[in-house]
Parts: sequence; C-alpha cells; structure tokens
Amino acid sequence: MSGKAVFPSSGIHMPGSQDASPGGRTIPPGYIHLGVAREIEPTLREFGLDPDPLIREAGLDPRLFDDGANVIPHAALGRLLSLSVARTNCPHFGLLVGQRATILSLGLVGRLMQQSETVGDAMRALVANLSIQNRGAVPSLTIVGDTALFTFSVYQPEAKSAGQISDGSLAVAVNALRALCGSDWNPTEVLLPRAAPADQEPFRRHFRAPVRFNQESATIVFPARDLEIRVAGADPVLRAMLEQRIQQMKGAPDSAFSDDIRRLLRTRLTSNHCSADDIAHLLAMHRRTLSRRLKDSGMGYRAITNEIRFEIARQLLTDTQVPLSQIAAALGYSEASAFTRAFRRWSGQTPTAWRGDGHSG
Repeated sequence: MSGKAVFPSSGIHMPGSQDASPGGRTIPPGYIHLGVAREIEPTLREFGLDPDPLIREAGLDPRLFDDGANVIPHAALGRLLSLSVARTNCPHFGLLVGQRATILSLGLVGRLMQQSETVGDAMRALVANLSIQNRGAVPSLTIVGDTALFTFSVYQPEAKSAGQISDGSLAVAVNALRALCGSDWNPTEVLLPRAAPADQEPFRRHFRAPVRFNQESATIVFPARDLEIRVAGADPVLRAMLEQRIQQMKGAPDSAFSDDIRRLLRTRLTSNHCSADDIAHLLAMHRRTLSRRLKDSGMGYRAITNEIRFEIARQLLTDTQVPLSQIAAALGYSEASAFTRAFRRWSGQTPTAWRGDGHSG
C-alpha cells in the first residue's frame, strides 16, 4: 500500500501525497487525510499497546499510518478512537492525540497558515480550505464584538466518538495558534460538547485556560485583537504558490454539492441564517438553482436540514448532559415538544429514551 491510500469500501485509489501533481484532487465526502489522526499510533504505544490490532479492528491497514497524507473514511477514525478509549481506559484519549500534533499535521493548509500575513488570515485560510483534507467535520470563525470564536463541528451522519474528535481537533488548533502567536499564547476559554470527565486536569493543562463542558459546540474563545498579530517569517511568494495549489485541488469536479450544503448547514444551523434562501444567497445562486442542483444530487434541502439536525441532536444527547429544552432551542425549535416529535420521527424514540437507552456517553 506504500504510496497509495485505499478506500476500503469503494476500491478508489488516491495519490499518497498532498503535494502530488497539479492534477491532484480534493477528497470525497466522508473521507479525511490521516493528518492529526496519525498521532493515534504513538499515543497507543505510550499506553504500552500494539496499535496494529486496533487499527485492523477499526477496518484499516496499519501501513496507512506511514504517511499522514493517506486517506481514510471518517467513520473509521471514529471506530478507532472508540476502540482506543476502551482499550486504554482513558476518557481523554482524543485530547492526547491532538496535543501531540502540530500545525504541520494540517498538511497543505497548515503550511498555508504558516505563510499567512496575519493570524486572522491564517485562521480564515484554515476555515476556507480544510475541506481539501477533511470531509467529515467543518471549522468556522466568528467575531462577536471584541471576541473571536473558532468552532469545529463534526457533521458526518452517525459519527462515532464525535466528542473525542472534537477534543483532539481543538487541541491541535490551540497548538497551531501557539505556533503563529508564540508559545505563551493562551485562549480565554474552551468549550467542549462532552460530559465533564472526573479528571479535568489534562484539559486545563493543555489549554491553559478555563474549560467548560456540556456545551453545544467545540469552540476556542480568544480576543479578536489576536487575529491582527503578524505571522513571523511568512513568505508571500510561497503563500501564493500554496494558494494556487489548493485552488487547483478545490476546483476538481469530485465534490458532491449536497456535501457542501451539509458543511454550510453544520456551521449555521444553530443560528437564524440557514433557510434555503440564506444558503442560496451565500452561494450567490438563485433559490431555484439551489433546489435543482440538490435534486440532481438526489436530496432535497429539507431532507439535508433534518439530517444535520438529527446528527447534532444525537451528538448532544450522547456526549453531553445539555437539557432537552436547550438542544431544542439550539436547533431552531420554538418548543421542546416540537423537537421531541421530530426526533421520534427520525429515530423511533423520544430524545429522553434515546439518551437513557444506552446511547449516553
């Protein structure tokens, strides 16, 4: 398998390097470059475990971990993290994986961040371009007054270990920000969509900031003025080359339109700006054009919206103790009873039954 990444269920082969020829393409929906996840292997070894049997049990070839640019299904990452947590008996395993990773673990996007003029440019480059490497989760950057909010959201249906993935993703995001701002940089606070663990010290030690659990999103909160910090050593020529390379990859015609809509909805569904008209405006197209393109891809806007609502609801019910009324409000329901009816229609169970029926983490 050396030099190639194999999609086990599809038989598709892709180049093993993100810096491949100009004909290289972004990855299909539901897949990710190993990148940060490559750190799972050494983390397991630190616990005295041989990673290869667990990697195989998750449905992957251990040789894939030789190269962080190899591609795996996002679902396999979730399975591997679930197995790793169970075998190590470590509830913060995802955090340990993420804190080992560096800005270079983010591949081409991490390199572009290093060459960006300011920290704000770097974070916007991450938000705009992570899809070339990760089609299982989506980042966003929001400015509220003098506060910046960097959020990382898993959007793939029925993703296992979404909480572990969020922990690791925020851990490496903080490492990236420290690489750009200086090693003494710290966020104002960190929000995590997972139940509070018995031992919170590993989180406080890595983030060096207050950590709030049972939140609706995985978010790093920091002063907006930090976005104006200039990145030391940034090379504008190299930046232009990296931007061109990434645009070539994003321009490849292998991206499912419905997945692009899922990515947009995952970051906007908990706001008031996610109607079909809002999304069409965001994409600079007519509402009828949006409907036609979604129809061509086999799904309607309402169906995708409900799919994302169901995914967010499952994650919050499984990984947190957020009250039902708060989940309902976050998903745009005026009353908890309307959310309960919708959830029963999607799953055959009420949210309370789902949370209490072995789904709760």
